[in-house]
Amino acid sequence: MGAEPGLLSARLALGWLVGGEWRWHPLRFLLTALAIAVGVALGFAVHLVNGSALTSFDGAVRSVNGAAELAVRAVSPLGMDELAYPRIATAPGVADASPVVELRAQAGEQRFILLGVDLLRAAAVTPSLLGIRAEGAGDGEAAFDGQALFLSRGAMARLGAHIGDRIMVGASGHDVTLRVAGTLPALGEDQAIGVIDIAAAQWRFGRLGRIDRIDLKLADRPLAMAALPKLLPAGAALESGQSRAMQGDALSRAYRVNLDMLALVALLTGGFLVYSAQSLSVTRRLRVFALVRTLGLPRGGIVAAVTVEGLIIGVIGSALGLLAGYGLAAGALRLFGGDLGAGYFDDQAVRLVFQPGPAAAFFLLGLAAALLGSVLPARAAAGAAPAAALKNSGDMIDPRAPVPWRPAALLALLGAPLALLPAAGGLPLFGFASIALLLAGGIAGVPWLARQTLGWLSRRPARHVPQLLATRHVHGAPGEVATALCGIVASTALMIAMATMVTSFRVAVDGWLGHVLSGDLYVRSALPGFAPADQARLAATPGVAEMRFSQQIPLMIRPDRPPIILVARPVGREGRDPLLDLIETGPPAPAGNVPVWVSEPASRLYGWRPGATISLPIAPGQRFAILGIWRDYARQNGAVIIDTGDYQRLTGDAMRNEAAIAVREGAVPAQVGRDLAARLPAALAMQTEISEPAALRRFALTLFDRSFAVTYLLEAVAILVGLAGVAATMSAQTVARTREFGMLRHLGVSKRQIIAMLATEGALLGLIGGLAGVLLGLILSQVLIHVINPQSFHWTMSTHVPVGTLAGVIAALVVAAAGTAMLAGRRATSIDAVLAVREDW
Repeated sequence: MGAEPGLLSARLALGWLVGGEWRWHPLRFLLTALAIAVGVALGFAVHLVNGSALTSFDGAVRSVNGAAELAVRAVSPLGMDELAYPRIATAPGVADASPVVELRAQAGEQRFILLGVDLLRAAAVTPSLLGIRAEGAGDGEAAFDGQALFLSRGAMARLGAHIGDRIMVGASGHDVTLRVAGTLPALGEDQAIGVIDIAAAQWRFGRLGRIDRIDLKLADRPLAMAALPKLLPAGAALESGQSRAMQGDALSRAYRVNLDMLALVALLTGGFLVYSAQSLSVTRRLRVFALVRTLGLPRGGIVAAVTVEGLIIGVIGSALGLLAGYGLAAGALRLFGGDLGAGYFDDQAVRLVFQPGPAAAFFLLGLAAALLGSVLPARAAAGAAPAAALKNSGDMIDPRAPVPWRPAALLALLGAPLALLPAAGGLPLFGFASIALLLAGGIAGVPWLARQTLGWLSRRPARHVPQLLATRHVHGAPGEVATALCGIVASTALMIAMATMVTSFRVAVDGWLGHVLSGDLYVRSALPGFAPADQARLAATPGVAEMRFSQQIPLMIRPDRPPIILVARPVGREGRDPLLDLIETGPPAPAGNVPVWVSEPASRLYGWRPGATISLPIAPGQRFAILGIWRDYARQNGAVIIDTGDYQRLTGDAMRNEAAIAVREGAVPAQVGRDLAARLPAALAMQTEISEPAALRRFALTLFDRSFAVTYLLEAVAILVGLAGVAATMSAQTVARTREFGMLRHLGVSKRQIIAMLATEGALLGLIGGLAGVLLGLILSQVLIHVINPQSFHWTMSTHVPVGTLAGVIAALVVAAAGTAMLAGRRATSIDAVLAVREDW
């Protein structure tokens, strides 16, 4: 029976402690809950967008592929010989096969996928793709009409077409009029796909004798997997649904992971804000805790009270964050698209898909951040001796005692070597771990930095009382300094690190564009591009002094990775093209090998080094010697340059889809561009872009800024949360020192001097936090630039520090901290001096 009253008393004390704090300081709880909500919302929104984009991408791939069990796919847009079809169709383990021609088509301004299929074979192999509903019930012959086009609902909506309409379709350099003869009811509104008979596709779009893939229905998968590799034609590879999904995942995985990590910055900052707010709340209530402990509440009751507060903050913040995150994700899809502006999923419609697993994970992350931010100060409060706490509620550290620096040094020593480790599974996981440890070490070192920074100032004779009091207080209360600054140092450091990395990247891209865009005009067409007759006609345009044609085609090296770009251009067999920005060279090509130059991302992705020989699927059996590595910021998945003469000899492809033009002296580039467009056939002109280098440069930098728009947003939110933390911390600290201000008033210090003292304290804290955050951020930026960026995106750059941003951040922190301290000081000093100290024991 004796235990029950004690338990009841503990429950009453716990409810009194938690409920009283909520009633007297609702704004503090609201701010801390909102900090958690912001972090959860950003992280969940980014994850929702990424997950929805991948789901939509996978659905689109499955729609285009017709959910075939296995496929033999051409590794480049050149396609493969259709004579491979009978060998593949009769291979052991294959029950049926369906040949497909796959074209990137355009009607007016709208693009869609145009598939040429064998309607009889496709009905057996990929019925989910076919599912044709022809015009007029039972009109089976319409499907075999050479002009019949069947559109998915998404394509119908995008093209604004109706049954019976005749539309002009451009693909593979040909312009063909087709009649909308029916629909593809099995495909949804997200897929823009059209289907015609394969014979019509080959004949009318210049693809005679070539196909792009063979869809397979298997009777015995192990038997087929053993037999098919021996029967593959030149320029083809086996592809499964799993490998295609892995390719789509690899396309944007590094970008997604980096965004996820950056989104968690706000959540981390929110956790620090909870820690700051709860630490100050505990410090203010030390005497209350000591009193209830002398009345019988056990030490664990104090921990439980503060932990319950953190639990409530976490639940409310996480719940609000999930709701806000869903809304942010919907808005981000409308504004930036499924790739958040990075350009990975062009023309891909994305539908937002709620994900219960990630929602639960982010809810728990927000809850954990709030609980950790509460448990740590709660344990410190429970460890204080009641007798001492009843007499002292301030910073217990002796100003003369040295501030520990070993924990910070240990964390830094643990984090630095991790940055030297290679990527794990293609992701810079050790780099992120290094940043986490260095960040923790930097925050742990803030009290030591404050002591060292203010040590010399505190020993100097001060001319003004406010300056003396402010300096001595900040110098002598390292615990308060650490509590006040941990959130702002974390957010500032991460923001400065990201800003430095983005600035360095942008400067590098800008300089690289200035190097490679040396022509007066640039012409680019959709594949296959310009035939030799078109090339000759363009080169003869008045005002053209020189025209350098090139061909760029995607080339699949591995089925589970996105294709690289093969660039055929006139570089010579020694690579003396001045536009080839070489960063590493190798020995001359051995006899019989074709020289090539690989981009920096290709070198990192596939381990290709100068002097090595590789094989490329454009010419089976031919060896290619790598003569050098060139800098390329345009193709994250890698590129290979080959001389046009070698390319045409190996492939027989005389088409070219790009050209750099030098105009004659006195000619106007804009007029030359109009004359070039006038010389192109209508079908080709519709798929051709003619641009000046300045416009291309602006477009590239605009695309760069768009791809980092979400990064800028996350940085801004992180720093705003940090500034809110400074404001809340300064306000809480000032209110908690009301009795101190009353005593100073009794000693003759005026209200104006106290407010000036608080403004000086705030400015000092803002300055220390800004300097610490900037220094730590510059260190972290080196890990981002030289470790995470090369391991994620496979290119390197030099460091460029955004000096203006650094100065602006420090100034903002100083002004915010000083202004908040002054406003809070006016409120704290408004109490009568006698009332302020009447409870002081």
